[in-house]
Amino acid sequence: MHCGFVALIGAPNAGKSTLLNKMAGAKLSIVSPKAQTTRMRILGIVMRQQTQILLMDTPGIFKPKRKLDEAMVAAAWTGAVDADITLLLIDANLGLTDENRDIINHLKENSRRIWLIFNKIDKINPQKLLPLTQEITSILSIEKSFMVSAKTGSGVDDLLDALAESLPKSPWLYPEDDLTNLPDRLLAAELVREQIFMQTHEEVPYSVTAETESFKERPDGSVRIDVTIYVLRANHKAIIIGEKGQKIRMIGERARKELNHLLDRPCHLFLIVKERKGWDGESARLKAIGLEG
Repeated sequence: MHCGFVALIGAPNAGKSTLLNKMAGAKLSIVSPKAQTTRMRILGIVMRQQTQILLMDTPGIFKPKRKLDEAMVAAAWTGAVDADITLLLIDANLGLTDENRDIINHLKENSRRIWLIFNKIDKINPQKLLPLTQEITSILSIEKSFMVSAKTGSGVDDLLDALAESLPKSPWLYPEDDLTNLPDRLLAAELVREQIFMQTHEEVPYSVTAETESFKERPDGSVRIDVTIYVLRANHKAIIIGEKGQKIRMIGERARKELNHLLDRPCHLFLIVKERKGWDGESARLKAIGLEG
């Protein structure tokens, strides 16, 4: 038996959440085309051969401007330090950006076993990655390199097989049929937030958080879930609710469908939107979404 932690580290929108979901075979981390979607460390539990791979999706690393940003970046770096293996995920199309250089320099000082993962190779000629690989390995000690497409799944099986062979001997830390350590109530809030990202534009998603206030089992086997959406400004509340409540109904309906599938039972989802100035600086709000305030 083998078991170990694997952290996915990279700049915003490198594809970490998509890769986690592909490796886990289930939607555990929310995904959107917008950067900085993931706000906390999310654990995906993958069984491969006799190895339990504990995958940690982390927030994208960027220069923080507020307390929420600082907590997100701290969560990412803590994941890298705690991991047995750190996967440095780089968007193959973007190459060695300033953000990636900053991450590499930080990893050089603080991490142990690092694997280089080029993602989105379905959009580029792999031969173009050779000089980029040489440049990165001249700066950072890389144990292994892989080219994958998190979207199509290309190269993902090879990566999982390599992780299964490389993690330390250890008893499994979770039951083998578990997919994540996140409680269902936190998954519910994250799926609501994902739909806010998908259905709204501009700065609105970054000024919103969602918290599950109530998660109650019902006698018929279904569950009632009450989620509060906090926004920073009144105009954001109006945008999320939409004309005659159309937007909030769409967010609720799509999040509920995801929940029905993920929890494998009927879910009754109720949403309420509240204005709360400065929530992104409150320790209690940050802890509610899985971050240290």
